Amino acid sequence: MDTEERMKLIVRNVEEVVTIKELKEKIECGEKLKAYLGFEPSGLFHVGWIIWANKFKDFLKANVETILLEATWHAMINDKLGGVMENIRKCAKYVEHSLRALGVNMDKVKVVDAEELASDKNYWMLVIRVAKNASLARVKRALTIMGRREDEAEIDFSKLIYPPMQVADIFYLKVNIALGGMDQRKAHMLARDVAEKLKIEKPIAIHTPLLTGLQGMQRMEFGREDFLSAKMSKSKPYSAIFIHDSPEAIRLKIRKAYCPPKIVDYNPVVEIAKYILFTNEKFVLHVERPEKYGGPLDIYSYNELEKLYKEGKLHPLDLKNAIAEALIKYLEPVREYFKSNREANSLLNFMLKTQITR
Repeated sequence: MDTEERMKLIVRNVEEVVTIKELKEKIECGEKLKAYLGFEPSGLFHVGWIIWANKFKDFLKANVETILLEATWHAMINDKLGGVMENIRKCAKYVEHSLRALGVNMDKVKVVDAEELASDKNYWMLVIRVAKNASLARVKRALTIMGRREDEAEIDFSKLIYPPMQVADIFYLKVNIALGGMDQRKAHMLARDVAEKLKIEKPIAIHTPLLTGLQGMQRMEFGREDFLSAKMSKSKPYSAIFIHDSPEAIRLKIRKAYCPPKIVDYNPVVEIAKYILFTNEKFVLHVERPEKYGGPLDIYSYNELEKLYKEGKLHPLDLKNAIAEALIKYLEPVREYFKSNREANSLLNFMLKTQITR
């Protein structure tokens, strides 16, 4: 695979690369690429996470060594699943099964538990070195990476340890690519700044788009922080579709989703098409509708869909019905996996009960 092909795989369907020049230079000089993504085991796997799961597939195909960090300690600090480590560990295993169900070759992904890092004194030395090279104000600003406001550190000091830990994760794992959603940007930029001060290699940051929650934006004018709070979230079940949802649940959730006519920006139904369904180049969206409304329609690309929708040639209800059926088909292997795999099914049932009792 040549440089151009590897570049295309690594950066396709991403929101931002910091920087594309650094990435190209590493590929051209034959440097080994090593990437990581850290996730908090914190709840059910929603379809927004499919975006980074697909990047794992791209990385593996592009011969990038890929690490999945199960951020168990981070989840505990962030009060996820009641801060109970046993629940968090089970959730981590459930996510591993979810990735397998989605077709990620987990035999080629190196899975690392944050507890392994936390057991090494050298890791904590890195955390301290990061903290010594970051101001309190900068660390507080980075709290949004964990879905927290700056002032929440006033209640629980442990929250302030989280950003230096995340930066230390990158350095400790010796990766040259940090993958995450746009909500992780502040941590990655902090890592690049601190790396420069410590005179170590700056990680390339690759950021994937965030899927808007099914309820959409609540107001017309908003900034970045408002958007991050409106992303699809497992902590807000009404805002998310989970990968093992039943066909009936998917139809119901999409039917109720925010989907204004002719508007594609921050439209969650359109985004599912863009960031999930049409990432498969062979995908065709079939729209079933009565002859009096134009009859059946096949759409072969996202650009075609966007044009039709913006021009008002595709009704929101017709789009919702088509996306629901396409997503149901897309997730059919996932539902079958969780039915047939005993451990996966047991973990899913545990997570469903835990979700209800949180």
